Amino acid sequence: MSEPQFACINGELIPKEKAFVPLYDHGMLYGDGLFEGIRVYNNRVFKLDEHVARLYFSAKALNIELAIDKTAMIADIVKTAKANGHVNGYIRVTVTRGEGLGLDPKHLKGKANVYISCEQLALYPKEMYENGLIVVTVSTRLPSPDVIDPRVKCTGKYINNIMAKAEANRYGAGEGLMLTREGYVGEATGDNIFLIKNGAITTPPASIGILQGITRDTVIDLARGFGIAVSEPIITQYDVYNADEVFLTGTAAEVIPAVHFDGRDIGDGKPGPITRKLIAAYRDLTQSTGTPVA
Repeated sequence: MSEPQFACINGELIPKEKAFVPLYDHGMLYGDGLFEGIRVYNNRVFKLDEHVARLYFSAKALNIELAIDKTAMIADIVKTAKANGHVNGYIRVTVTRGEGLGLDPKHLKGKANVYISCEQLALYPKEMYENGLIVVTVSTRLPSPDVIDPRVKCTGKYINNIMAKAEANRYGAGEGLMLTREGYVGEATGDNIFLIKNGAITTPPASIGILQGITRDTVIDLARGFGIAVSEPIITQYDVYNADEVFLTGTAAEVIPAVHFDGRDIGDGKPGPITRKLIAAYRDLTQSTGTPVA
């Protein structure tokens, strides 16, 4: 018999089968909330402080008041992972504005709801990490940063990413590349994109409407630690097609090669040496750092 699993709702551990979202939760009704996906490796929560900081930055941007501070949030996340014996896996933290029917937030009852759960999540099969992803450019565009700031990791915005992912699925591709309204390279449906050309790395700037991913920032630091130049210019599809290597990053995806875009091989169509070096370095880092669960 498997061990019982728990979710944490507003600080209280509840058996997962009894954990439900209220009928008029504003996140469920209108996508009025925000979230973080966090990884546990080797009984340590990776980049927990950074994820919680981003959660609170997003909450402030959306004017969502949390009833607990960052220290208590960290404690609840660790508590949930420990209760589930979550040695390796994925933690999802979701915050919604509260409960009430109608758009006007002044009519909501109570405070923000906080839901924390643990799962096993693998975005891509193992062979894609070894052989690389096939990617297609999708027609679904990134929301403009003057509509919603890309640094806010809010739930409602992700319907766009879901539609883009469904489009990539229809083409039989492993991922979809999303462009900005102006036609510049933005990000994949759930990941940031990096290009390697002549030994240097480029990645789109956050200002064009992409999420400034925590894995993205981690990989930039790793690359610079190896003495690899990293810059954030405007990137076009021409740059992607003519790159020597391309890889994607994200908390759930980690670091994964992308070897084929829109019918074109990238380089020799195989994961390249710099990509492999960064994958190895990222895996080493995740196994040796983080906030202990035990």
